[in-house]
Amino acid sequence: MCLELGNQSEPVSLDPHKTQGTWEDRIIGDMIMGLTQDDPAGKAVPGMATHWDVSADGKAWTFHLREAKWSDGVAVTADDFVFALRRIMDPKTASAYASLLYVIENGQAVNEGTRPLAALGVRAINARTLEIRLSHPAPFLPELAKHHTMYPIPKHVVEKWGDDWTKPEHFVGNGAFKLKSWKLGDRVVAVKNPLFYEASTVCADQISWYPTTDSNSAQKRVKTGELDANTDIASNKIALLRQPGQMPDYVRVNTYLGTTYLAFNNHVPALKDKRVRQALSMAIDRDFITQKLLRGGQKSAYSFVPPGVANYPEPATAFWGQWPLAKRQAQAKALLAAAGYGPGHPLTITIKHRNSADPMLFMPAVQADWKEIGVNARLEQNEGQIAYQSYRLRDFEVADAAWIADYNDAMSFLYLQQSATGAQNYGDYNNPQYDALLKAADNEVDGLKRAEILRKAEAIMLDDAPIAPIYFYVNKNLVSPQITGWVDNIVDWHRSRYLCLKPKA
Repeated sequence: MCLELGNQSEPVSLDPHKTQGTWEDRIIGDMIMGLTQDDPAGKAVPGMATHWDVSADGKAWTFHLREAKWSDGVAVTADDFVFALRRIMDPKTASAYASLLYVIENGQAVNEGTRPLAALGVRAINARTLEIRLSHPAPFLPELAKHHTMYPIPKHVVEKWGDDWTKPEHFVGNGAFKLKSWKLGDRVVAVKNPLFYEASTVCADQISWYPTTDSNSAQKRVKTGELDANTDIASNKIALLRQPGQMPDYVRVNTYLGTTYLAFNNHVPALKDKRVRQALSMAIDRDFITQKLLRGGQKSAYSFVPPGVANYPEPATAFWGQWPLAKRQAQAKALLAAAGYGPGHPLTITIKHRNSADPMLFMPAVQADWKEIGVNARLEQNEGQIAYQSYRLRDFEVADAAWIADYNDAMSFLYLQQSATGAQNYGDYNNPQYDALLKAADNEVDGLKRAEILRKAEAIMLDDAPIAPIYFYVNKNLVSPQITGWVDNIVDWHRSRYLCLKPKA
């Protein structure tokens, strides 16, 4: 049985240390498994680790590994995890995601090159026992442990082939599938891994992932049966597709832990001014975007952390979030005038944005909103992975971006604007008070007190306006009724090992 899956974008790489997109982890996560894994409902359950112990202070975690093999027959050991964690934190690897693991003892110092790799708080007690020491308590570690930044990689293969280890002829994984081929611009193909420890439960014999940047074209391919599923739907098509005679049984929409936002590049002279950033953010008519354009269940965002995040009952909101649009636009004009911009000296700015369906739909609306306050905005569209590469290199003025939680916690959003975050803090926001509050939250064991500290931090950041949150996501998938094992969930992970196709009549 073969699964044909539309997957939004072309992967940049299949190396978990050199990727950051959900479309990449859909592939990598089918071929490599971490200490924990996603169950069908997207919850963290034991993966390579069968169980774990936590010290009384919450800083030392001991993971007990199951007996498992890489797809070439070599045993998976704790050394593979140590090797992987040191590699991603090595400054030579230049991983954009390394800052996510600063929770590991000495993680930041190692990543910044001020401490040796051996100082990282990870060690193999023996072949099947891994210890991870943390810089502060992190009860969310089992959630984080299923993220691709904590995947093991085959030490024996990477040491032999270097960065070429991800080529199809060299790739070795420990997951349910193993890489067969990758034809750029066409598809990535993987086949069932007979050495996977639960291979007998895996239904599919082969999976093909196709880059489907055009969701409208992908929709047609799903309808004709060329694709079994696609990981996106053009939001403004959802209502139509739910109509009788269209594709009502295919549409899967669910609450999601994600935010679409604009990032302002702090290296652009005009955007160094807080008043300009505030004006640009408050002038956006979010309700028009969500209710008139997208119409897929998205909610207007006046905070960065979306509602529903665990242990964070009340996100902070922008001080102007409850103002009517006319008042916001008037205040935006006043702020721009105070910053030196007006009819005789208009602000001119370029928004670099992704060419996927939803940004292509709402970016002209943002452009029009800014025109209302006297700002001339030019739109520059890029394929998704190229856009994000530009953001990481700070090659933009205003960036259209989105963030999906790596784990279900407010810190998974708020750390993005931390000064130490690096590449993914696209605008290079730096506020010592914000950083200090996030550090205080890291060391607060009382959940309610921690949430209040994070809320204060978010309020400071929203007032500084290094970003402009636009809307909160829903996950949107087109899934053939022939697929079984698909469970809608808040994190939108649907690992292929759980999926099957009904026999054709």
